[in-house]
Order: sequence, then C-alpha cells, then structure tokens
Amino acid sequence: SFFFNPITERAPPAGLALGGAGVFGSGLQLDGPASTAEAIVVLASIIFVHECGHFFAARSQNIHVSKFSVGFGPSLLSYQGPEVEYSLRLIPLGGFVAFPDDDPDCPYPEDDPDLLRNRPTKDRAIVVSAGVAANVVFALSILLVQVNTVGLVTQTYAPGVRVTNLTQTSAAREYGVLQGDVITKVNGRVLTPDRASVAFVVDSVRSSGSDVVVLDVDRTVYLDAANKTAPSVKSLKIEVTPSLAPSGEGRIGAQLEANAVIEKRKASGFEAVKLATTEFTRLTVLVATSLFSLVSDFDKAKENVSGPIAIVGVGAEVMRGSDLTGLYQFASVININLAVVNILPLPALDGGFLLLIAIEALRGGKKLPTAVEQSITASGVLLLLGSGMFLILRDTLNLFNGK
Repeated sequence: SFFFNPITERAPPAGLALGGAGVFGSGLQLDGPASTAEAIVVLASIIFVHECGHFFAARSQNIHVSKFSVGFGPSLLSYQGPEVEYSLRLIPLGGFVAFPDDDPDCPYPEDDPDLLRNRPTKDRAIVVSAGVAANVVFALSILLVQVNTVGLVTQTYAPGVRVTNLTQTSAAREYGVLQGDVITKVNGRVLTPDRASVAFVVDSVRSSGSDVVVLDVDRTVYLDAANKTAPSVKSLKIEVTPSLAPSGEGRIGAQLEANAVIEKRKASGFEAVKLATTEFTRLTVLVATSLFSLVSDFDKAKENVSGPIAIVGVGAEVMRGSDLTGLYQFASVININLAVVNILPLPALDGGFLLLIAIEALRGGKKLPTAVEQSITASGVLLLLGSGMFLILRDTLNLFNGK
C-alpha cells in the first residue's frame, strides 16, 4: 500500500514560485544503491513533469518566468538562458518554477502585462493548475503503456497475508518466519481474503508493543527443494516477540502483501484506453480514501504517512523486482498522489493558490492585500517544511531500527 505526505517544493528566497512534490510510501529498505538511484530518478522525473506543466502553461501565454528547477538545496548544474535560469539541485525530491514578480531585482516594470500577477484570473489559474494536469496526463499515459505492454494486473484474493521480504534486523526472521510464508491467523484471529488483512496484521503488531504475537503460518515445502517439485503445505505456529520502535509500538521487520493470485490483462486500442482509465480511477479513489482517513482517523492513519526516505525505499524495492508492472504502478501512484495532494486548498500548495485566485474572482477581481496573501503562503510553507522534516527524521529512525 502507498500512503502520502505533502513535501512541498522549496521556493527561492525571492519571487513567486509554483511547484509540487508530494510523494508517499510505506516499507523502508535501502539495501541496493543501484535500485535506490533508479527510484530517485523516477521520482525526479515525475517532479520534472509537474514543473513542466507550470512552465509551459506560463510560457505559452508569454508570462515571464525567471527560474526552473528540479530538486532543492545547492545547485549541481545550472544554465542561464536569455530569460530563465534552469537548474538541477542536490536533493531531487522537489522542484519549483519561479516568477520574477516580487523579485527585488525584477527587470520588468511593475505594470508589465506579462508578469504573472498582472494577468487575469483565468490565465493565472491555468498556470497554477497545469502542474496537477501534467501529472494526471502522465499517470494515464503510464497506465496506457502498461496495458499495451506488460498488461494490467488483476488480483484474486485468498485467505491470509504473504511475507514478501524480511529486513536484516527482522524480529520475525529471528523467531523462524521465512520469506514466502503465508500468515493465516494473528493471535487466533483468522485473516480474511482481502487486502485489508495486511492493515490488520500491521495494526496488531504495532499495538502489541513488546508482547508476544502468535502467528499461524502456512509454509510451502518441496520434496525436491533444488527443483521445487512435489510441493506440500506445512502449517506452523510461531511466537514472535516484536522489537520496540522509539514510539513504543511493536515491529517485526516484515514486508507484507495480500495473499492473491495475480493475472495480467493486455489490450490495445479503445479497450486499452478503457482499462487504463478504469485503473486510473481506482488508484485515484484509493489515494483520496487514504487522504480522507488521515483526516477522519488521524491517530490510526498517521503511521502510514511517510516522507521521501520511505518513498525511495519503496521505489528501490520495486526496482529490485524483475517485472515492470511494479514500476508502472509505482510511477502511476506517485503521479496521482502528487496531483491529489497539490490540488488540496492548503496554503503553499497549488490548490491554495487556486483558492486565492477564486476568492479574488468572487471579489470582482479585487485582490486580497499582499501582506495577507504572503502571510497565508508563509504559514503554509512553514507547516509543510516542519512536517517534512519530522517525517524525514522519523523515516531515518525507522530505517536504522529495521522497520
């Protein structure tokens, strides 16, 4: 499962800026440097598409742009064009498109009609919303390529939860759980055949603290292990004592997925478009539902919110797989998350800027005082930066504690 957190772009010190980053994930393991680098490249590419949406929406309307950046922090590469500075920065988990409107060194007169602030509300709304639109189009394109090439995954659920991986410091590994085991019961409770069983196992382990968790496990064994022939299922009861997280919650260092039979469906033409659109809708509903659960049941959902380190961990795990299906799904979900989070009407996000534009339109074109707009945006930036730093710190602690 993927869960999101907003990590906004880091804007330059002066000038208006639009951008977006809001990526999410669960499951934290950074064992392979190559796969980790590939995951970062995927994330940076998605952010690049988002920023291109803002950039080309502005340039197509002849609106002045001063900076285009992928990443934040110190600049690694930069190129100064006739009007725009293009840069690649150290940390490729954010980005921004900056406008010269409020720059003290702005080379244009204050009444220049091609400054973003002097454009009608419609023009500005197009620029602000274009990043989200770009991610939506990109996600649909990725899903369409998936349908035409490797096929769209469908799942038929069976009872239980499958152990897909064990971390190096896994408590589950220490007490005898193996990769490939299917957990059928937790503390005597039967796991139903649906993906919600994964969340139940995770919640049961977290709430147990350091108390013993009893797992009923089905394990496939082979008479000829080398050739994996003559399989049989062996049922085991394993008592696992979780390790304690700094928060006091239990963890066993196991990555889990629903126990499902996976099939793939390929198509082309109109049928491919239909399947890709259906999958896009499903993933969007999943993201929106996760967001709603964060608001409606924060205490339960907060542990599913992770920062960029956890997202890179998930991406690296996907890259270690041999099947492109996981890569397509990962890229699609990240795009959709980025779009959904950024369209929220919160300060410093694209949706927050759209809300200010809508308020201006409702006031008959009369803008809010500049000081008010700047205060609203600054408060949003501080909130997002603060939450982002907290999540990065928490993810780092989880990484070293083997979560």
